Amino acid sequence: MAKRIIQVPVDDQLLQALEDESRKLNKTRSGLIRIACQYYLKLLEREKLDRLYQEGYERIPEETDVGETQLAMLGNVLEKESW
Repeated sequence: MAKRIIQVPVDDQLLQALEDESRKLNKTRSGLIRIACQYYLKLLEREKLDRLYQEGYERIPEETDVGETQLAMLGNVLEKESW
């Protein structure tokens, strides 16, 4: 995939931290910034899915007997664990 060059102003402290980490990880500064951007975008997507999941349960709450059954089953399973 072709890469495009962009300019991103950063303060001296952030630039120094990027330089230090890129040296430690043996990566280029731009490579480290790409990884950070990808990580952040995945984090935003997970947060969006969590919100949708929560909103779904708020619209259509789970029946209490389902939760009570799951809790009872979990109690039976954990009793058998050796840890």
